[in-house]
This record gives sequence, C-alpha cells and structure tokens, in this order.
Amino acid sequence: MAQFRYLVREVDAAVAFYTGHLAFHLEEQFGSAMAIVSRGDVRLWLAGPTSSAARPMRDGSSPQPGGWNRIVLEVEDLTLMVDRLHRAGVPFRNEIVKGPGGQQTLCEDPSGNPIELFQPS
Repeated sequence: MAQFRYLVREVDAAVAFYTGHLAFHLEEQFGSAMAIVSRGDVRLWLAGPTSSAARPMRDGSSPQPGGWNRIVLEVEDLTLMVDRLHRAGVPFRNEIVKGPGGQQTLCEDPSGNPIELFQPS
C-alpha cells in the first residue's frame, strides 16, 4: 500500500474534499492535527498546521501545502469527472491534455495541493 502525506491548511476541509469528491474513505482523524483517508491501495495522510509534519525545519523554513508533486488517481471517464468537479467549484490548474499513455488534468484540494486525474488510453 502506498502512503503519501499532504500538508493542508484545514484538516476538516481536506477530509470533506477527498471523501466527498474523490471517493476516499476516512480511516482515522486526530482532531484538527491530522487525518488518514484511503482509496484502494493509497493512504493519504492529511497533516494540518498543528501536526508534527508542519513544524519548522532547522533552517527556519516551514513546510507548506501546494507545489507540483502530486498523487495520481486513475479514473474511468475523465471528462465526466472533470465536469462533476467543475460543477462543485473545484479549481483546476489546466485543461485536459492528451499524451501517448492517456489524458490527464490537475485539480486542487482546498489547500492548493495538486491531484492528477488520469485516464489511460
């Protein structure tokens, strides 16, 4: 099972997004500090501002949500999924792009973390 950690601005909002829009299931929640959600073989740790993962580094820099590293979720019908998420007000970084292996696009969770939605050819 693959496990990933995303820093999030608000754990409750992140849990609602992943469970409500992307078919994840809540496994455990530790108040406003952290939650663990899963989808198939993926476990996603949602670490809030009060989690140990958000503590400043030795150089004083603080971990932040966002960036370009991302989880990839395979979907059966990308166009249908994108339409549904657009209607729900989910932000996207780009339009659907096609490549040799399929097509993909990037949406964002409430903290700005990217999720790649991918439909293989």
